[in-house]
Amino acid sequence: MLPVLKMSTARWWYLLALIIITLDQLSKYWVQANFELYERLPLLSFLDFTLVYNEGAAWSFLSDAGGWQRWLFTAISLGVSVVLVVWMARLQGNQHLLLIALTFILGGAVGNLIDRVLLGKVVDFVLVYYRDWYFPAFNVADAAISLGAAFMLLDMFINRGDVDNHAQEKTAS
Repeated sequence: MLPVLKMSTARWWYLLALIIITLDQLSKYWVQANFELYERLPLLSFLDFTLVYNEGAAWSFLSDAGGWQRWLFTAISLGVSVVLVVWMARLQGNQHLLLIALTFILGGAVGNLIDRVLLGKVVDFVLVYYRDWYFPAFNVADAAISLGAAFMLLDMFINRGDVDNHAQEKTAS
């Protein structure tokens, strides 16, 4: 039988996801209100703020596909978000690292989903570079997804023994 949702625990993780979504949307609003398209504000020798739009997925994948990709990526983001909400609800409260990972991924997915639904594209503004090499511009949501993925990998390595022991227990019974 699947674990039942303990709302008192899940509520805090959903609140953290909401904070990530809020930070993402507020930062995107600020950039759009204060920057012209492609205008740059140097912050460090390798970091600028700029306003760019991404109509595709990561690294502008399918950005020039003609518009249908908006709905594909919207559907994928919505589906992933629903799966994450259910997954988080079913986790044990002591699985903190995995919960943090899923929370960050959920917050980032919903932050970019909002852009896709409202604007048809995602607002990016953090530009990291070295001389003539540029990493694709990103935003708070993208950073949250990346951190979430890193936490998920870390959780897989740290808790690998738990999974192996659980699998052995199931096959032994």
